[in-house]
Amino acid sequence: MSGVALGIEIVVVFFLALFLLHRYGDFRKQHRMVLFATLLAWFLCFLIVFILPLDVSTSIYNQCKINSNKEKAAVLPTEYSNQSTNSSISPTTSTKKVCHKPWSYIPDGILPVFWRVVYWTSQFLTWLLIPFMQSYARSGGFSISGKVKTALIENAIYYGTYLLIFCSLLIYVAVSPKLNLSWTQLQVIGITAANTWGLFLLVLLLGYGLVEIPRSYWNASCHGHLLAKTYFKASKLMTEKADAEENLEDVMEDVRNASEAIKYNHPLRKCIDTVLKKSPTEYQEKMGRNMDDYEDFDENRNPCPSKKSLVKLHKQVIYAVQRHNRTQVQWQALLEEAFHLEDVAKNETSAAHQFVHSFPSSEPPGWLSRVLYTPTIEWYWECLLRRWFYRALAVLLMLVSVAVVWSECTFFSPRPVLSLFAVFIQLAEKEYNYFYIEMACFFTIFYLCYCVYSTVFRIRVFNYYYLAPHHQTDAYSLQFSGMLFCRLTPPLCLNFLGLIHMDSTISGQQREQTAYTTIMGSMKVLSFIAKGFYIYYPMLILLLCIATYYSLGTRCLNMLGFQQFMGESNMTTDLVDEGRELIKRERRKRQRTEDGENRRREWRERYGDPREKYASRNRNTYSELKENNESVMNSSAFAPLSRRDRSDQTELLQDAEPLDFNAEEITETEDRRYTGGRYLATSLSRGRIFDDV
Repeated sequence: MSGVALGIEIVVVFFLALFLLHRYGDFRKQHRMVLFATLLAWFLCFLIVFILPLDVSTSIYNQCKINSNKEKAAVLPTEYSNQSTNSSISPTTSTKKVCHKPWSYIPDGILPVFWRVVYWTSQFLTWLLIPFMQSYARSGGFSISGKVKTALIENAIYYGTYLLIFCSLLIYVAVSPKLNLSWTQLQVIGITAANTWGLFLLVLLLGYGLVEIPRSYWNASCHGHLLAKTYFKASKLMTEKADAEENLEDVMEDVRNASEAIKYNHPLRKCIDTVLKKSPTEYQEKMGRNMDDYEDFDENRNPCPSKKSLVKLHKQVIYAVQRHNRTQVQWQALLEEAFHLEDVAKNETSAAHQFVHSFPSSEPPGWLSRVLYTPTIEWYWECLLRRWFYRALAVLLMLVSVAVVWSECTFFSPRPVLSLFAVFIQLAEKEYNYFYIEMACFFTIFYLCYCVYSTVFRIRVFNYYYLAPHHQTDAYSLQFSGMLFCRLTPPLCLNFLGLIHMDSTISGQQREQTAYTTIMGSMKVLSFIAKGFYIYYPMLILLLCIATYYSLGTRCLNMLGFQQFMGESNMTTDLVDEGRELIKRERRKRQRTEDGENRRREWRERYGDPREKYASRNRNTYSELKENNESVMNSSAFAPLSRRDRSDQTELLQDAEPLDFNAEEITETEDRRYTGGRYLATSLSRGRIFDDV
């Protein structure tokens, strides 16, 4: 099994990242470079989470071999001295410690190279490529050089913070008389600067998520609370949606004015065409290309905007369209959630114990869902079992959060071992239970990642990003998620190794290091970071958890004017009532649409498709006319006619007026069909066909 487990997990992680990208992104519409960068970022971060447990089990096995060799080396001199002093005494038998090789053992030399490739590639993505691509994509420049210049200026703040930390650490090492600068130490300084930045943000996000994640599942079990919060979110989102639509209309008005001012022969007309391509389709159809009159440009008569103003307008269009599309997607997702919660409330009192949906799903259910997830099973799950499952899950996650907070505050103590995760790993290490070690490491890292990343997308700073399923996530949000994952995953995993006492730099234990910590270098180069910041800063998680438990951040935002869901406050009640009315209005609108579709469907089932039947009736009429024409032409009355007479007769037939299906002579008793919004008669009297001949 040497290396097989590593290869299997690499393949599994790749398809997992590809599946998630397909669920959130759109392969057909989004740029290939954006999809590739996001896929690579997600793939590398998932690799760290999945492969690190294998690294832990491998290092534990290597430590067992080292201990076994030390015991063997200590026993052999003792046996030799006993035999030389007293040959009559039989040699002592030593019990050699047997080290069991883990099923996922990875040979020496593979993991260090693997981690270096993964780590430095992810750092290149998160600090250089993805931020540059984000700014480049949202830049309003009309040339490559202009977009590159804008991207570099906008990313100066990111590079500035990183360089500030790096330069501070570099000065510390240069001033210290005991340390000499080398290429290896410069790498350590760069890695330490990146991890310090990531750990600073990590603790803030983790302190919020460790409390909010279990509480969110507990609140999800309370149906009334969840429905009221959904109404509250609907009210806020409708305001944001209206602002986005109004902003888009204002920007499109500016685009229309610029398009009218810049004629077809103006040098900046290509810039206007580029802006129009980024506009929504309905606005493009209204504005057109402004080339109908071909009026020559006169700068004195028609003042035109400058190229700088067009660059600014181009950027405004990109942001306005992105914001408008995002709010539309959020609104549709929120409507589906609200309708589902209202359906659950209605079905709770159902005596038939079968779940009935108000509106059928747009996606047809699969055969497995039809067989296993029947309406009866859905009723028991949604109305009875789900609340208890969520409450049990909330209690379990609360216990895990308590264990994480306790371990974060005590992991620096190697003796006695106070970190709960270190205790569990050491107990399993004595029994050589490598499978338990790997599963415990994986689920712990996964829970930490879930708390951190879900916090980011719950907060949605300035509402710049939003991960929406069903291929509705925009390119900026995909890039932002990839960038953030690459920044937070390495320090999170390093912090986890400290929790289980596998990082000797923090715990002070002399033991075999994991291959992951080897790429971090020796933290002794920066002792005040290794012995100070990395140990004591995570203790702030306790204070952040207390503040989150009492909702201090929510209360502060509410006081500053950012409405937050606060339970029974007056502002919350007003917004909940407003959201309820909005959902009712959307329900009535969708109900009318569904009723219209049902009536049209019933009409088609009863009478067939009107357009197909109308077309077939026209074809039948034409065939009858053709047959009658041929029969008359072949009759004996026309037999004596010469070739010229027949040509004249044919010419008269061809000059006959076309059939008028809207003629007033058509009686009311004839068949009528509905097509195009009005009734048309479709039958004629055959005796008047040749009246014009």
